[in-house]
Amino acid sequence: MNKLEIRNPFNQEVVGLLNGSTGDDVANAVARSRQAWKEYRYSSPIERKTLLFALADKIAENAEQFGDIISREMGKTIREARNEVRRAQNTLRLSGEAGTVLHGETMSTAVASGSPNKLATITYESAGVLGAITPFNYPLNLLCHKLGPALAAGNTIVAKPSPKAPLAAQLLADLALEAGIPGNVFQVVHGGADVAMALAGSTIDLLSFTGGPAAGLALKHRAGLVRCLMELGGNDPLIVMPDADLERAADVAIGHRFEIAGQSCAAVKKLYLHNDIRSRMLELLEARIKNVRFGNPQAEDTDMGTVIDELAAAEVERRVKFAIEDGAKLVIGGTRVGTLFAPTLLDDVKGTTDLVATETFGPILAVRPFDSVDDVITEVSESEFGLQAGIFTNDHSLIRRASRELRVGGVMVNEGPDFRAENVPFGGIKSSGLGREGVHMTLREMSETKVVID
Repeated sequence: MNKLEIRNPFNQEVVGLLNGSTGDDVANAVARSRQAWKEYRYSSPIERKTLLFALADKIAENAEQFGDIISREMGKTIREARNEVRRAQNTLRLSGEAGTVLHGETMSTAVASGSPNKLATITYESAGVLGAITPFNYPLNLLCHKLGPALAAGNTIVAKPSPKAPLAAQLLADLALEAGIPGNVFQVVHGGADVAMALAGSTIDLLSFTGGPAAGLALKHRAGLVRCLMELGGNDPLIVMPDADLERAADVAIGHRFEIAGQSCAAVKKLYLHNDIRSRMLELLEARIKNVRFGNPQAEDTDMGTVIDELAAAEVERRVKFAIEDGAKLVIGGTRVGTLFAPTLLDDVKGTTDLVATETFGPILAVRPFDSVDDVITEVSESEFGLQAGIFTNDHSLIRRASRELRVGGVMVNEGPDFRAENVPFGGIKSSGLGREGVHMTLREMSETKVVID
């Protein structure tokens, strides 16, 4: 049996060892999950809510351990890790509540001349076994965004966390048994792409994946006719107009881009600054970046930790250097030591350079200056990605227009694109994904619609 060695990206210390799973392990886990589902599917909404609340309580009881694990295995600051632990509890509780209001509806069939006068009853039923594949950047909360709705809908789940940060997921699975969740209702398998492909190709009923577009497409092909829910990342813009609250816009841009060292799918990847306020915004941003304390993620006063590994850091460095060679101006930052990449601000970045043409997972604010918002709306809408967008303006007509015309899954007004609430639909269009997360929406996505007519 192969061993997975998980290392702290800050100092390369080994923080955990896990047994890697084989294809047979995956098949056996799915088979056990199927058997467990045959009973769990008949549980009541209140029983499922009780279990999810009990698991949330277990997370609360072990919050410091979870925070420490998350910080050490993926390099986010201890304060960021604690916040993720708090959000994960909310996600599970909201899922339990949502499961109690997963109501169906009735419809008359007599709606056209000659139609029979019958009553159709539409209900939402448990779909079966869910395969869940989660990334490294939010190893606990993104798993809970799949686990909570799955269990609330009466499904069982086999999860495969990222091999770069699997320890929080394993602890959650261990605590699930202590919380009273029946055996095999929630299982975890471990490994890399081969294990993910084995899970996608197994006898699951749904596949929920969060990761990159290339991996998502490969998994979708492997899954065949199995329904897929996929959050595939983004290249998200923040647009700042001349009438905006510039101080607030600068705070949001910094907070949303440098959180977990820029490794969030909806982080501000492209900062569009109107030329009338560009100089002032650059001053505000540079002053704030100078105050960002980056370093040891375990230190209480650290604002920003590492990227996930040396390979990722080197790729961010390459993209920054290429952008500068392509005409961008380095305002501040641009250096790295190992996996620590300095918070960086680049001005006048060309839209064709790969720093902004494709998603960059790193602490880089890339400014795209503009004069006409029409050009921005066109550029954003023509991107292959379409997750979320943010716009700072008090012009109501522009807000309405941007909300209508931007081809993205969500528009955040006087907020950054990384804004998310656990109960609100979250997801994108085009290469950014299929379906939506957000517990109420996901409950229906993870259920089968049944119609009974009598």
